[in-house]
Amino acid sequence: MNVYDFTAKTIEGTDQSLSAYAGKVLLIVNTASACGLTPHYKGLQELYEAYSDQGLVVLGFPCNQFAGQEPGTEEDIKQFCELNYKVSFPLFAKIDVKGEHAHPLYQYLVESVPEPYRTGDIEWNFVKFLVNREGDVVKQFGARTEPSELKADIEQLLG
Repeated sequence: MNVYDFTAKTIEGTDQSLSAYAGKVLLIVNTASACGLTPHYKGLQELYEAYSDQGLVVLGFPCNQFAGQEPGTEEDIKQFCELNYKVSFPLFAKIDVKGEHAHPLYQYLVESVPEPYRTGDIEWNFVKFLVNREGDVVKQFGARTEPSELKADIEQLLG
């Protein structure tokens, strides 16, 4: 089993198999529009622009589980991201990332992070999971890790 075995709804509401990203390096992030870390969108977009031609895809999963910091509809979220951060990477419909209703992808991500990078939890908005071209989870980065701090790890996976 790997990341490509999962399907999620896009922010437009259509089912998207993650197998569409097979062979790409993925950066999977739970996002929020009203969080102190929301400016991470800017850094995520910069990574996407810098490395997408080499095979990086950033996948954003809005989540309202942390202090209600993603209260809007999918349309609200999409507009906010486009207007404020010029987000062009794929965004998905709002999901739960922890607890009994956590999306199966996030259950898999948390359980599949190798040691010593495993935390066993999603502590807040903007936790980042790095996935190699084979669909295997390589590392988990905490919410406060700036996207720019991931460059070396991304470059290594892009080869």
